Amino acid sequence: MNTTKVRVIQTAKDTGDRLSEQQALSFHPDSDGRENELINIYEDVEYQTIDGFGGALTEASAVTLAKLSPEKQQEIIDAYFHPEHGIGYTLCRSHIQSCDFSTGNYAYVEGEDPELTTFNITRDQENLLPMIKRAASSVGESFKLFSSPWSPPAFMKTNGEMNNGGQLKPEYREAWANLFVKYIQAYAAEGIDIWAVSVQNEAKAKQIWDSCIYTAEEEKDFVRDYLGPALEAAGLSHIKIMVWDHNKERVYEHAKAAFEDQEASKYIWGICFHWYSGDHFEALSAVHDRFPDKKLFFSEGCQEGGVHLGSWATGERYGHDIMGNLNHWTSSWTDWNIVLDEQGGPNHVGNFCDAPIIGDTVKDEVIYESSYYYIGHFSKYIRPGAVRIASSKYSDKLETTAFRNTDGTYAVVVMNRTDAALPYTLRMQGQLAESEIPAHAIQTLLFG
Repeated sequence: MNTTKVRVIQTAKDTGDRLSEQQALSFHPDSDGRENELINIYEDVEYQTIDGFGGALTEASAVTLAKLSPEKQQEIIDAYFHPEHGIGYTLCRSHIQSCDFSTGNYAYVEGEDPELTTFNITRDQENLLPMIKRAASSVGESFKLFSSPWSPPAFMKTNGEMNNGGQLKPEYREAWANLFVKYIQAYAAEGIDIWAVSVQNEAKAKQIWDSCIYTAEEEKDFVRDYLGPALEAAGLSHIKIMVWDHNKERVYEHAKAAFEDQEASKYIWGICFHWYSGDHFEALSAVHDRFPDKKLFFSEGCQEGGVHLGSWATGERYGHDIMGNLNHWTSSWTDWNIVLDEQGGPNHVGNFCDAPIIGDTVKDEVIYESSYYYIGHFSKYIRPGAVRIASSKYSDKLETTAFRNTDGTYAVVVMNRTDAALPYTLRMQGQLAESEIPAHAIQTLLFG
């Protein structure tokens, strides 16, 4: 370490601290062989490299943003994407055709058109693409966008509609793979490069909104026989492909099906997942231990049930899940909608949710939920290219994770979800720094 000082950034319930800098800590030699209340950092034990943090750029977010004043729009863009004044997002998700957080169902082709002659992205050009371009411009060259379909066009499905599940008809697998290609090419023509795609959002869920069911076998067969070859033939083999894109309780089984098929696996970069069925952090380590060359990617999480204004539990849910995912080999993390309106929408089937930022389109106000600050304790200070390093803690009342950034600086995140303040002493390379974390608080410790 080149410094004796530790910066402390804190967000704490029942205080005004929101990503607020506290008095710095000082390192001093571990001359007394301290044993108690330690958080140890083992900087020479390395794990995964981080690709980035971010959120979803949906039509709902774009429509909400467009209803706000220009000043409020820019405030939200800066809050997420500015590296200093915001929380430094670099990696975003979007949807291929419509999702539930669109204002209605829409497809890129009209009617029954397996040749895709009517393909167009006119709908995206209205609100969605302008927002994506603003985000990309704010981030610069390090901006990454991955995209997921919620449903193929209705004519390609067994139930004849984009909603309510159904499956992709076998005779349209090639056409559906070709639509991925056209989407990537159309976005490139708009100046937006797609970094990665997933095969299907929530491949197990029959939802009342845009959805489509794949078994693990069907998904890997589609990649092996259609999507992978279609991207390759179009000169797009650099586009990363992810499978599953659903909850963690079945992540291992879907990874196993995809990655044990060598012909499918050669096209698949990794597996992505959501949080809606619980923690299952150990399942992520099982995937990594069995398939260490594949990436683990958190692709969606949000607080369900509409807007939860002022809830602190929402932020703690985020902090706990991000920490657990990172400590079990996750390399990328993306939230769901970056902004929603005062109702938690728009959503074309009423599936309203919370977002880290609520844009009140009636009052023209920007409201920051606790989740925004909790995410920021990771995204702002653990930068793309950072490597997770080992750490240990003296009590399960604390949650911790540690990273070394590419510039050699360290970021250690400490979270306390209990009702009492907890003392701790940071220990690394024979140096100690004593501190305390308040009840229901999160801190990021920065040093180097």
